[in-house]
Amino acid sequence: MANPLQAGDKAPNFSMPSTEGDISLKDFEGSYLVLYFYPRDNTPGCTTEAKDFTALVDEFGARNAKIVGVSRDSMTKHENFKAKQDLRVILASDEDGKTTESYGTWVEKNMYGKTHMGVARETFLIDPTGKIIKLWKKVRVKGHAQEVLEALPE
Repeated sequence: MANPLQAGDKAPNFSMPSTEGDISLKDFEGSYLVLYFYPRDNTPGCTTEAKDFTALVDEFGARNAKIVGVSRDSMTKHENFKAKQDLRVILASDEDGKTTESYGTWVEKNMYGKTHMGVARETFLIDPTGKIIKLWKKVRVKGHAQEVLEALPE
């Protein structure tokens, strides 16, 4: 992506299957949306992040915010992950990669000297009109869900 998204930009539209049925950006008009991108279901960091957001889901709801986790895993993997970990966040499947591409989270990664493409751990806070009001790049999982909650108006 030539120009990475920034606070103040209109959030790119998306349409994906999710654990709550098909969703798109317009489904969240009138509420805040925490759209967090993560590499893969059932890995240690991704599990911790999903559980941390789940633990705060009621507090997010009290601030008129919905939480959607996005990875390129299949819906079957998402359903299993949600059930196994007792998650209360929406998990969306971006198998075709359109959403991760439009949000700039499909990136080249380097592990043990080898490069590959993968989903960057990033979070976008989108206001009720569909505008990005804050984003977090290169997210460190510990304390992240609380930090996102604190960025929301009370």
